[in-house]
Amino acid sequence: MKPPILTIIMFTIISGTIMVLMSSHWLTIWIGFEMNMLAIIPILMKKFSPRAIEAATKYFLTQATASMLLMLGIIMNLLLTGQWTALNILNPIVSNMMTVALSMKLGLSPFHFWVPEVTQGVPLMSGMILLTWQKIAPLSVLYQMAPSMNTHLLMTMAFMSVLIGGWGGLNQTQLRKILAYSSIAHMGWMIAVTTYNPTLMLLNLTIYIMMTLGTFMLFSFSSSTTTLSLSLTWNKLPLITSLILTIMLSLGGLPPLSGFVPKWMIIHELTKNNMITAAMFMTITALLNLYFYMRLTYATALTLFPSTNNMKMKWQFESTKNTTLLPPLIVMSTMLLPLTPMMPTLF
Repeated sequence: MKPPILTIIMFTIISGTIMVLMSSHWLTIWIGFEMNMLAIIPILMKKFSPRAIEAATKYFLTQATASMLLMLGIIMNLLLTGQWTALNILNPIVSNMMTVALSMKLGLSPFHFWVPEVTQGVPLMSGMILLTWQKIAPLSVLYQMAPSMNTHLLMTMAFMSVLIGGWGGLNQTQLRKILAYSSIAHMGWMIAVTTYNPTLMLLNLTIYIMMTLGTFMLFSFSSSTTTLSLSLTWNKLPLITSLILTIMLSLGGLPPLSGFVPKWMIIHELTKNNMITAAMFMTITALLNLYFYMRLTYATALTLFPSTNNMKMKWQFESTKNTTLLPPLIVMSTMLLPLTPMMPTLF
């Protein structure tokens, strides 16, 4: 793709999301979603192949259905209340309809089927945008709608997302599908706490985006898309293997690392609101995610082949990819735990 065209498309994606973030009017929110959706399709099809076209078509159909449902909810809200503001939705049917539309956009269970398929069909960098930037706009609308949402509906979707995000990734060898299921599980954690403390959802989103960006950049730097290709990186890039190990454990939510912070605070918030069973269920299902992250760390950093590569000739070319953002992302994805007492004041 030519640089001027790429710049225009990226500008449209960013301005669409910013329009959603800054609007309190339902029509401008909807227009922002449409701008964002139509502009990302060329990014998904950057590497022109039947698989990428299929992925982009699946993405378009799902997002168009979600936009239609959202518009239906907006029009019903307009007919019932006579106003366009996105602050308080009094009618439960309208609220539920909008929640379902936004959960389709996010890829929450039971509307999650498109996420692994689309992520697997597109290049690594397009998948990175899909699983990070594209989550910001729908979650910002859910944040605005938090007081008027149905808690039972949200908790049901959260439980299903955490469970499917754990189960779906267990048997995968494709890294993009593993990260897609990981995204579904993380979205489940965010949605579970939305009605109780929406600010925690923003904290979880921020840390999730940093961890996912770091993971995608490491996979892109080592040109890995499967567990098998990832297991060969120790021979060429030993430092990258240890970084992948720490960032995977952080995604799993192990205590000394940044990924533990949002899980800890969400569990604390749920128990504070007498949701002890829910917190226990989500903690147990998080172990499923930890299992497949551990599988990746085992394949990457803990297994060595019987013979090292002593050949003078390089079997893989040096990577020329830009890694300027990688060091700060790695640091923030792994070392934020000591800042936990300060985080409630920041958000």
